[in-house]
Amino acid sequence: MSCLETIQAYGLRSIGIGERLLPRSDFTLCDQFTLIGSGLIWNVYFGFLALLLGFFLANALALAKSASNPLLRKPAEWFIFVFRGSPLFIQFFLAYEALVLLPRSGIDIFGITVATSWTTKAWAGALFVLFLNTAAYSGEIFYGALRSVPKGDVEAADAYGLSGWNKFRRVIWPTMLRLAWPSYTNEAIFLFHATTLVFFSGFPAWQQKGDALYYANYFADKTFNPFVPYPIVAFYFVLVTLCIITIFGAINKRLNQHLPQEARRKLRIRPQVIR
Repeated sequence: MSCLETIQAYGLRSIGIGERLLPRSDFTLCDQFTLIGSGLIWNVYFGFLALLLGFFLANALALAKSASNPLLRKPAEWFIFVFRGSPLFIQFFLAYEALVLLPRSGIDIFGITVATSWTTKAWAGALFVLFLNTAAYSGEIFYGALRSVPKGDVEAADAYGLSGWNKFRRVIWPTMLRLAWPSYTNEAIFLFHATTLVFFSGFPAWQQKGDALYYANYFADKTFNPFVPYPIVAFYFVLVTLCIITIFGAINKRLNQHLPQEARRKLRIRPQVIR
């Protein structure tokens, strides 16, 4: 089988398109690059959706934590503390064990049976954990930026007659994003790296449709040589990281375009090794 035929057969295998059976012997570099790249689709799925949904929850958590009302502030503080204070792998484990305890036949709500079996699948359960985890970390980042909004900006908004939602939308929120964006970029990078932990969690891959690390582990087991598939995974994640830096850098430039050149905040990428 040529490399082009391999790509056609296995390029989308992780999402159920193409050849169903994995190669059993005579593994080539093309086989490994293609299948691991196919599995990367799931890592991008986890990272993109968790980041997108977590962004909105993080903003809500930052606002709730800065509220004077303890009914809003305390739940936000404890949510952020619990998810930032416990390891992500333990969160995967506890979430899976809790979801497994749900009735297999579903839950009756007002006479309607709501299915629960899908929650133990990786595409749903693991995504939910990553969403909550990144929301907690991002919420703390946004909260710190919210506290750092210059008082002069707020006073200027008051002088222009802005108040309430208009002041928040036009002045406070954009400034908060501008201040938080470099740190938020680092969180986005780490989140995509953290998607590799889904392979080690209790959430199973369905019909061998796993992520990049699933296929890398398959090749390492078959060839007894981990020094080819795992560097390929690292290579793909370096490419993903470069894409994130490019996209977030463009957004950062947009957020700071109104400032003079010397006052614009630069992105400083500092990937976390251990959370």
